[in-house]
Amino acid sequence: MRFLIDAQLPRRLARELVECGHDAVHALDLPRGNRTPDDEIAALAAREQRVVVTKDGDFVASFLLFRKPPKLLLISTGNIPNDHLLQLFRSNLAALEAAMGAHDFVELGHSAITIRK
Repeated sequence: MRFLIDAQLPRRLARELVECGHDAVHALDLPRGNRTPDDEIAALAAREQRVVVTKDGDFVASFLLFRKPPKLLLISTGNIPNDHLLQLFRSNLAALEAAMGAHDFVELGHSAITIRK
């Protein structure tokens, strides 16, 4: 699976996904880094068939109104330590892969994975 990790999430998440066999880039790795506008991130995700992983509600609105980006994984844990976020991802990765393979909008919270429409 191909991921694009948004700016407010740790770069370590991209590295973790790569270690698990995925293709993942972080917004910091883009030419404009963390200053890359959301519409450019959405366009890149569409072009490269990447799932945008974000905490940003602006992406939710864009997805619901325009289906941009085409695939969205919303992290709705609030502020948690990066180590806890990475552990949450690791322990739910297989379920997230299955959910993102079958659906376009998935939400990962502290205790559940939710399929959104």
